[in-house]
Amino acid sequence: MKLVCISDTHSMHRSIQDIPDGDVLIHAGHSLGQGTLDNVEELNDWQGTLPHRYKVVIAGNHDWAFQDSPEQAREALSHAIYLEDSGVEIEGIRFWGSPWTPTFMNWAFMLDPGPPLYDAWSRIPDKTDVLITHGPPRGIGDEVELALGLRHVGCIELLQRIDRLSLKAHIFGHIHEGYGTYRRGPLTLINACTCNEQYQPINPSIVLDLASRI
Repeated sequence: MKLVCISDTHSMHRSIQDIPDGDVLIHAGHSLGQGTLDNVEELNDWQGTLPHRYKVVIAGNHDWAFQDSPEQAREALSHAIYLEDSGVEIEGIRFWGSPWTPTFMNWAFMLDPGPPLYDAWSRIPDKTDVLITHGPPRGIGDEVELALGLRHVGCIELLQRIDRLSLKAHIFGHIHEGYGTYRRGPLTLINACTCNEQYQPINPSIVLDLASRI
């Protein structure tokens, strides 16, 4: 199974060059520019033009429509499978998607560190193969330049949870500076941010081949 991974397109998805074909297109959140239902409808129209047999989408911290108008947003996204603390099995591969990131300012789908995030990640089934979250785990594709220097801003509770799972892959975005592929033991982790630090959608889609179970 070929996974094609993108994230953080900020409603600039039509400017993405050369999206590879594959079995599953995964969008790891922040697909919307203004977070509106109109943005969702435009995203859906674009997804309908793509050749991938399956499209899986989760929300991110700017994707307000999925938080404020969840029924309408899900209905508008007819060309994709939307996951929010939920899963789907595709050709024997078990996917789980979740939008949460640690609280920062007042954006969508945020939870405080500690018990709230611990509880969110505890919902991930033990037998998950591919985990899709909007934000990164602590220390992996999560480094940003702040006034006092480089800082890891990923979620420690998420890192603790993935270390207890037997995942094939963890796909995320959120931190544009962290784009790329990483390894943690046998686990492949992908920061799939399409936009760079200047919010230009120029980072190539990342492709990962997985063996199906059937």
